[in-house]
Amino acid sequence: MALNKYKSKMRNDITDMKKIWRDPMLLTTIIFVIMILLIFILFPLFSVLKQSFISDEGFTLKSYINIVKSISFRHTLSNTLKLGLSVGVLSTLIGFIFAYADSYIRSHFKKMFNIVSILPIISPPFVLALSAIMLFGQHGLITYKILKIQNANIYGFKGLLIVQTMTFFPVAYLMLTGLLKQIDPALEEAARNMGASHWKTFKTVTLPLMAPGIANAFLLTFIETVADFANPMVIGGDFSTLATEIYLQAIGNYDMQGGATIATILLVLTILIFVFEKYWLEKKSYVTVTGKASRAREYISDKKIVLPIDIFCLLVTVFVLGFYILIPLSSVFKIWGIDYSLTLDHFKYVFNLGLKPLTDTTFLSVIATPITGVLAMIIAFLIVRKKFFGKAFVEFSSLLAMAVPGTVLGIGYVLSYNTKPLLLTGTGTIIVIAFVMRSLPVGVRSGVTALQQIDPAIEEAASDMGANTSKVFSSVTLPLIKPAFFSGLVYSFVRSMTAVSTVIFLISAKYNLLTVQILAQVDAGRFGVASAYSTLLIVIVYIAISIMYFLLSKMGVSKDEIM
Repeated sequence: MALNKYKSKMRNDITDMKKIWRDPMLLTTIIFVIMILLIFILFPLFSVLKQSFISDEGFTLKSYINIVKSISFRHTLSNTLKLGLSVGVLSTLIGFIFAYADSYIRSHFKKMFNIVSILPIISPPFVLALSAIMLFGQHGLITYKILKIQNANIYGFKGLLIVQTMTFFPVAYLMLTGLLKQIDPALEEAARNMGASHWKTFKTVTLPLMAPGIANAFLLTFIETVADFANPMVIGGDFSTLATEIYLQAIGNYDMQGGATIATILLVLTILIFVFEKYWLEKKSYVTVTGKASRAREYISDKKIVLPIDIFCLLVTVFVLGFYILIPLSSVFKIWGIDYSLTLDHFKYVFNLGLKPLTDTTFLSVIATPITGVLAMIIAFLIVRKKFFGKAFVEFSSLLAMAVPGTVLGIGYVLSYNTKPLLLTGTGTIIVIAFVMRSLPVGVRSGVTALQQIDPAIEEAASDMGANTSKVFSSVTLPLIKPAFFSGLVYSFVRSMTAVSTVIFLISAKYNLLTVQILAQVDAGRFGVASAYSTLLIVIVYIAISIMYFLLSKMGVSKDEIM
């Protein structure tokens, strides 16, 4: 029986491959995609792994032995896990409350809550850390000016816990909102009709259905936290994490093997969680049998439930918005914490210093955006619609960058492309490639989701009419999934404009990026200048997104379709 199944599978695989051989464009595309993923995702990771084992004396485990014996490393690993677990729990809890308020509660503040989910996406990753220092630091507005606390210290674990929770709870919120809205309200209403209270219904119906989704959100925020580089660099103080230690070892101590060893350990940690999340949790059912609600949900209006949730969400929203509002405000004060007289000196300094980081970042992001969008849709098309040898490799590799910390990929690029034949270090090309690879997984996921909702018979009809694969993709598939395509474009541009962890290894005298410049200003204590740069970056991103939305509306794609 098993032998017959194997033979049948082999015959089907051979038939599929014959179809591909008869379509040169499809074959070329598959080979091209596989080569791109091999060269720009797997090869850099292999280079990091290789560097951690190879020294001037040849193959050695010395670096790993030294790292494991190091009390400092064990302390850093403990810090990383402690931070990841703490932020993961808090972010998932707050995200779930926001998602529940959005999906179940009759609230008048939903639009305000939604704003919070967008802000971390369109701003540099360390803006909240900068605001935390200006509010609660040694010369902070609240600690020094209002509470008169001398030598207040926001640096370290407590500062990171606050900042990273505010940064990553929107990730859990967006994920859990989508899942909550897919639950069929008939199940919960049946429990209510049987006499169950709202709490009993929530505990016995809603929560069990959402359990895998909550676990998924926790793991995703855990990965994001342990992989984050920018916030620990700004506000971490003596609280070291693996992501920052990689940079300090490789760039600060010029110990590339030590940096590669720590990078490998962090990479193994994040990939194990990614594999568990993707291949086990994602297989679990989050919703009802059909996956569609039988009818619209009746929002909860009981004040005993609505009022506490509304108050909690409003307090968090105001807290987060206060942090973001502080950035443009601090850019027009002379010396934050000491002299609050109004000035435009920080903006003058930015313009006198030169707008090259700003123009470089925008230019390279504009180049990377369409490349990412098209490549993501091609990969999604191959994954969902085609059967070929290596399909599982393409799917896994294209999503792998989601789990790879930016510092790991950055050090991989330095090791891989610093010599011929791919001598790319110091060029704009390597930065564009880094932008593309970092944004690719979200575009692929978006494209796969969109394609799975479209009947393949439509494309098969075009094929039966004589259209080849490229014609079917460009004339039929792409127009059908244009919301997912343009969503990928918007995300790619924003992610490229605000990237820091990967590209901090790749900048050069010829190409300097705005986020790296902001980080340098923060490190030098020039918070006003850093705020001015951050304000300009947020304004540029907002204008660019507004232009994209305007153009898309002219093409018949609504803003809601790509959100």
